[in-house]
Amino acid sequence: MFKRWLLALVARVGLIVLGLCCCLSLFYLLACKPASRSSQQSPLWSGGATSKEGYMALLQEREDSHRHYINSLTKQIAQLKEALQERTQQLQESLDKAKTKGILPQGLESLHKTPTQSDLKLFRSQLNQAEVNSGVKLPNEYAVIPFDIFTLRRVYQLETGLTKHPEERPVRKDRRDELIGTVETALHVLNGPQQHMDNIRRKRTYSPSDFVEGLTRTERDRGTVYELMFKGDGPQDFTHLVLFRPFGPMMKVKSDSVDTRSMLINIIVPLSKRPDTFRQFINNFREVCIKQDGRVHLTVVYFGRDQIDQVKAIETRFRSFTLIQLNEEFSRGRGLDVGARAWRRSQNVLLFFCDVDIHFTADFLTSCRLNAEAGKKVYYPVLFSQYNPTIIYSNQTLLPSVQQQLVIRKETGFWRDFGFGMTCQYRSDFINIGNEKACVISNFPNFII
Repeated sequence: MFKRWLLALVARVGLIVLGLCCCLSLFYLLACKPASRSSQQSPLWSGGATSKEGYMALLQEREDSHRHYINSLTKQIAQLKEALQERTQQLQESLDKAKTKGILPQGLESLHKTPTQSDLKLFRSQLNQAEVNSGVKLPNEYAVIPFDIFTLRRVYQLETGLTKHPEERPVRKDRRDELIGTVETALHVLNGPQQHMDNIRRKRTYSPSDFVEGLTRTERDRGTVYELMFKGDGPQDFTHLVLFRPFGPMMKVKSDSVDTRSMLINIIVPLSKRPDTFRQFINNFREVCIKQDGRVHLTVVYFGRDQIDQVKAIETRFRSFTLIQLNEEFSRGRGLDVGARAWRRSQNVLLFFCDVDIHFTADFLTSCRLNAEAGKKVYYPVLFSQYNPTIIYSNQTLLPSVQQQLVIRKETGFWRDFGFGMTCQYRSDFINIGNEKACVISNFPNFII
């Protein structure tokens, strides 16, 4: 009896203890449960005072951090300036002491001095002696210093020859920096206030894309000259700028506008027979000179009577055409002289001495106008001479069209950098200098300008 009562008591006590443990566990879980994510974020997004104050505190903290960083940088800059000034003063004192003792290397004092009046006088004397300002009498043609022509991407040079490397990218950093710096200096001059005062009507601002081409050459005892051409206000307007770099800073020589609207070109072509080649020439002349340019006159000096009817039968129905027939043996020099003197207008026309197998473009006509100057400059273009097409394309059944043949490659031809038969010069210069000497006819059938 007693045992039963004891077992029942133990069971009841166990159940009570188990219930108390469960209650304690549940109370512990409720009391120690972490706040939910939504309950944490709700004060921030509720729009209340607590959210606004939190953001303002965060912004203030970041602003203080940035202000501290700026103050630190300002202090470092001030320290560096102070150290630089101290070092400069020490260097100046050292130079003064060395100069007093007479041990200063010659020319070192110019490193910390601006050009003096004597320096400017020296630079000006170099400019006056250079060929850019006054002509120089040369003993022979081998004493001529050739020009290099350059654009923003390429450099074309004659001194090393055009057989293997007709053009190059300026790989050397000093050469590349020199040409880029020259164009930048020219843009600074053209866009400067003084240039605006010289030409009040000009309202445009020049950029590197306006740069057309430039010429440069170095006279070893004087300096380097640069002639740069920029696009003007219209398609036929250009700006010509000449810069000179003595053994010192860059100097502006002159700047002028070039208007090519009224520059008429008289193309003179000596001809004998060859009606098929003349037909190709007329087709190119009609496309380039009549349709595109419109400021070109053609003078053909024909020798003999053979095939003259075939030449006349070729359609040349445009005003700017003159045919002169001579009953003489063919002579290129004679034909050029007769064609130049046959011009009866009062205008000092620009002459282009051409052959019937020349293929040129409208860009060449622009170069002819820009690079020839009456009484000062004669332009000799460098031609690309093609090999015989029947030999080049002998493995093909049909010859390619003329346009497809106009490809400049070493397999199809070579640069004729030793010939001076094609030239652009003004009629007055040709008459004053004298007649053109007789030239030997080339055996190569096609040329490209």
